[in-house]
Amino acid sequence: MFIIFLKFTDRKSQAGLFMDGHKAWIKRCFAEGVFLLAGSLEPGLGGGILAHQTTHAALLQRVNEDPFVAEGIVHAEIHEIDPGMADERLQFLVS
Repeated sequence: MFIIFLKFTDRKSQAGLFMDGHKAWIKRCFAEGVFLLAGSLEPGLGGGILAHQTTHAALLQRVNEDPFVAEGIVHAEIHEIDPGMADERLQFLVS
């Protein structure tokens, strides 16, 4: 399982130019079953994504396809977690 932080760079003001592509990228990743959750990092710092059923290499490639990443609007940080314990509702995430 992975947590991705998409943190705004000094190009944040240009995010609106690439927002449609960014939203389409997120929607596609949900449709493909890789993303479980996506939302904003508050207060206005960027975004966070929870991903699973992928490898680090495949996820890195996927993240680099995000127009926000490709255009330098955000800097991506990918953190891998090997869940050992979870609430009953999230047991499907435990390896």
